[in-house]
Amino acid sequence: MIIYHGSKVKIDKPIKGGSRPYNDYGAAFYLTTDLELAKIWACKNETLGLVNKYYVNDRDYKNLKILDLTDKSKYSILNWIAILVHFKELDYKTKYENEYALKWLSQYYIDITEYDVVIGYRADDKYFRFPIHFLTNQLSLEDLEQVYALGDLGIQYAFVSLRAINLLKFESVIECDEKYIGQYYKKIKEASNIYDILVNQHSNPDKTYILDLIRRDHE
Repeated sequence: MIIYHGSKVKIDKPIKGGSRPYNDYGAAFYLTTDLELAKIWACKNETLGLVNKYYVNDRDYKNLKILDLTDKSKYSILNWIAILVHFKELDYKTKYENEYALKWLSQYYIDITEYDVVIGYRADDKYFRFPIHFLTNQLSLEDLEQVYALGDLGIQYAFVSLRAINLLKFESVIECDEKYIGQYYKKIKEASNIYDILVNQHSNPDKTYILDLIRRDHE
């Protein structure tokens, strides 16, 4: 298994504490199997970055406990949102005004500390308003899935446990071309354009909003 981490520096010894604790899946080492995405993420601050290339022995990887949130046969986007709001820093106003919805959503939370690797959508600060607007009943569940799929924001692998991180074997550093500078913000704009179209539509009775889900649970 070949996997990449976009950065500004060479990281030949990945560590768990290198990321912020309020990232998508908490303190973890974040990677992608998509080299192009890794290059885009590495150059997101309008400066050239580097891609660190690693490999993991397939047999060792298969022995890890993996939570794949992209597996729709097992999980829904509600599981993903519940994990996001658990780790992300919500402002007081959002927490206070949506206390009931947050409490309802907590039933979909999965304790990722029981896993070695979490696979799911990338939802850094620029994209976090999308799930928040679902939480506040402004965006339907179907539209939330669409904005992430069509916006091509990328799937990330969060290596959560030290056991998983220690399996990463550094192979090389890949330099990024100047063409990748600005592509990160281009993707943000593409997703935002899709989002603006969806959120400005009139509420569709055929789509599912969080209040619909809460009401169904109480019928």
